[in-house]
Amino acid sequence: MLPFSRFSRYFIEVSRHGSLRKAAQALHVAASSIDRQILHAEKELEIRLFERLPSGLKLTSAGELLLDDMRRWRKDYGRTLQRVDDLKGLKRGHVGIAVIDALSEGFVARTIAELGEERPLFTFDVRVLENSAVAEAVITSEVDCGVMLDPIESPSLKIRARAEIPIGMAMRPDHPLARESSLTISRALVGYRQIVAAAPLIVHERAKRLYAPYQANSDQIVSCNDIRMIRSLIRAGAGIGILSLIDLAMDVDEGRLTFVRLQGRQTKPLTLALCIAPHRQLSQAAQSVIDRLALALGLIA
Repeated sequence: MLPFSRFSRYFIEVSRHGSLRKAAQALHVAASSIDRQILHAEKELEIRLFERLPSGLKLTSAGELLLDDMRRWRKDYGRTLQRVDDLKGLKRGHVGIAVIDALSEGFVARTIAELGEERPLFTFDVRVLENSAVAEAVITSEVDCGVMLDPIESPSLKIRARAEIPIGMAMRPDHPLARESSLTISRALVGYRQIVAAAPLIVHERAKRLYAPYQANSDQIVSCNDIRMIRSLIRAGAGIGILSLIDLAMDVDEGRLTFVRLQGRQTKPLTLALCIAPHRQLSQAAQSVIDRLALALGLIA
């Protein structure tokens, strides 16, 4: 429970709903009580917090500033509670994790499931975001940690653990090239339709550089900007394509697809990294989850 005044709860609900009546229903209090609290605060601050319109209540510029502060206070208070729990030695905590779409299956889910059994009082907020958005969520402290590809380390983003993810050709297990131990890109191009990863997929830049010297026939290309669709196309026999091992790890584990590594100087692996904001004070719960994710990441590839 937040140690703030009734006004803070009332103000946040009215801001959310834009209506005294709807806020009153959500809070199970009288609309007149909420209105009195807001009018009193406006009198104390000597500024209007809401515009009273026929359609409802709309925040003024001062109201928007106050709402931003209140949201930050609530978040900071939640972190304080976690640190107090740490001091008490309690086995509870809330951890925010951001991951790229390619990790919606695999080691992150398994790690959270294991921790859920070991620490039943832990709660998690898992967000699946684009690669750049994962970095932003970590830097702005929206989450405790993030797992992304090829991050740029900086004073505001620290790599806690990393794994090198190889690049190769994805294909059906019954494809003529599936039994090869490795391939050159020239061999993979001869006579086989290519499923090409398009922007903004991270593997797109790797694939673009690999295809460029050979000027692949555009009649033999299917371009797609979604990893799940690319995997589906390859499983259906529409072609083969350049992907990283992390993109199709579950399909490989379950025998639906085969991954054959590519040879050559241009086949630089991707870096899969677990990142944190270096200046953020993490709770004991977050630290323990990050340690487990780092351990799991070290077992990849």
